[in-house]
Amino acid sequence: MSAPPVFKDYFSGCATSYARYRPSYPVVLYDYLRALAPDGDLAWDAGAGNGQVAVELARSFDRVVATDASRQQCENAVQGPNIEYRVELAEQSSLAPASVSLVTVAQALHWFDCPLFFEEVRHVLKPGGVLAVWSYVLFQSEPEVDLVVRNLYDDVLGGCWPPERRMVEDGYRDLPFPFVEETPPDFSMEALWGFNELMGYLSTWSAVHRYRELHGVDPLAGAKDRLSAVWGSPHGYKTIKWPIRLRVGRLIA
Repeated sequence: MSAPPVFKDYFSGCATSYARYRPSYPVVLYDYLRALAPDGDLAWDAGAGNGQVAVELARSFDRVVATDASRQQCENAVQGPNIEYRVELAEQSSLAPASVSLVTVAQALHWFDCPLFFEEVRHVLKPGGVLAVWSYVLFQSEPEVDLVVRNLYDDVLGGCWPPERRMVEDGYRDLPFPFVEETPPDFSMEALWGFNELMGYLSTWSAVHRYRELHGVDPLAGAKDRLSAVWGSPHGYKTIKWPIRLRVGRLIA
């Protein structure tokens, strides 16, 4: 028998900031996934975090079950009349067999025990049901801003990223994916942010919290000064863009 999955909780301590500063995925992504699903009965968002995916799925599915192992995340999540939040591991859901039309995992698959999770997905998906997993890494803005952020990501925080982060950077491409894969179009997120919003987003990085635990200092202090120097007006806004790396598969009975 396989050992039970272990929940690595990197985000409960910043659940409020996570809900406030994480970027939103584009509507066209949800439209694409709804068109792939066999029907609009039930969607499951696993590793739901702040509920930003669940609330969008709720616009086109009759019911959405959103699960996260962090109670704090669920308590800070966006609510909706047809959304049910459940505090539970993605590998051990309470969903009924063959009941789900679409399963989504946004920026969270690397925290799961993937073989166990995929087994659970195959158990709860309807025949023809769809699993969609996606990730994003560093954003793109103006070259001077990107340079400072890349230095923070690689050089300052490099040793503080958990090993699972490599899966995100690879777009989950090296994972065995026991579903019939689709070839999705390209999607990206885009936001118009001020300086404070950018700093708030950087504060949600798990490696920032790990750095503080290890060294007792805030790694964002130096980055904030350098970013401020290249940002221009403190009241100015810049376009921030995150390419999305998406894998989509279908359960064939």
